[in-house]
Amino acid sequence: MFIQEICGSWMDHPFWKKAFLLSLNEDLKTLKTCGIQEVWIDTDKGLDVEGEVIAPSKEEELKKVEAELKKVATENRVVQRVPVQQEVQRARAVLSKGKAAVTSMFHEVRMGKAISVSDAEPLVDEISSSIERNPEAFLNLARLKNVDDYTYMHSVAVCGLMIALGKQLGLAGRDLKDAGIAGLMHDVGKALIPTDVLNKPGKLTDAEFEIIKTHPRKGWEILNIAEGANAIALDVCLHHHERVDGAGYPDRISGEPLTLFARMGAVCDVYDALTSNRCYKNGWEPAETIRKMAEWRNGHFDEKIFQAFVKTIGIYPSGTLVRLKSGRLAIVIEQTGKSLLTPIVKIFFSTKSNEPIMPEMVDLSRSQECIAGTEDPAQWGFDLKQITGF
Repeated sequence: MFIQEICGSWMDHPFWKKAFLLSLNEDLKTLKTCGIQEVWIDTDKGLDVEGEVIAPSKEEELKKVEAELKKVATENRVVQRVPVQQEVQRARAVLSKGKAAVTSMFHEVRMGKAISVSDAEPLVDEISSSIERNPEAFLNLARLKNVDDYTYMHSVAVCGLMIALGKQLGLAGRDLKDAGIAGLMHDVGKALIPTDVLNKPGKLTDAEFEIIKTHPRKGWEILNIAEGANAIALDVCLHHHERVDGAGYPDRISGEPLTLFARMGAVCDVYDALTSNRCYKNGWEPAETIRKMAEWRNGHFDEKIFQAFVKTIGIYPSGTLVRLKSGRLAIVIEQTGKSLLTPIVKIFFSTKSNEPIMPEMVDLSRSQECIAGTEDPAQWGFDLKQITGF
């Protein structure tokens, strides 16, 4: 049979390919003994099964996604950082510098001038230092961008996400800096996209989407003549919209040609885009975004990179509104070292009395309280910026 997709946990099977012809007895034995409960097969490429096969329901698929995320969440983690409140002001200042730098860079490109990638290195170092001290401060502030600032602040946010993810993956030194620079430069090609298309509030036409899809190659052309741009920045700029199944753009590449940094860029770019307010839609909540990305089993992301990303920002990322088992509502402030399921939260509202209560900071890794689910701040009418102070 031709295995189209293995439906087990990301970490419970040894197959490096998601799709392959099952022709070896050793592979069959491994499938039977490694805990995998089911697979999808492609009967156009291999044999069918005898008898009726009942596909899993959507609820069953969602339960598996939740189980996989929880398994990732409870693995041992080593976190050393300053409290988020100590880092917020410094992170805000770094973000302001980042916005000014990217705005200036886009302006230079639109004026037809060559840019200097080397000039961005001190900024990337500052972002990296903020991420080192406390990633939640910078990443949460970067996510809460205005619609008008999206194009510029998205680049700054992806830079921070690339650095945080790179640290989780064990990158250091020049490799880590290059990951951050690549994130900062990945969308520079959008400077040459007509603003009426780039900022269109409604659905793009097919022709307009084709124009948008030119920005990776335009960006590559810009960086190719820029001072200080290296192969990593060029690669991420050109390939951050590629997918591991080869269905992305502009080159529809997959497999080994899709580098580690390009795979990182794809995850970071999508997460920030989905959680940001755009001219045509409001952003999703962080926890909902993580779950949606986990559901996409169509080869969009490298699964091991996505696992590392989940460990980087959490199952309940900073800024998520959660409902506790006591019926109180809280905002996730930062993650703890014990488990991504037990972050530090700020409790501020009682659903039983339907009124605010005295705010209380609680480390769920040291409490009998636990998260029962997530809530939509819009339905409650909460201003999370006011509550968190971010």
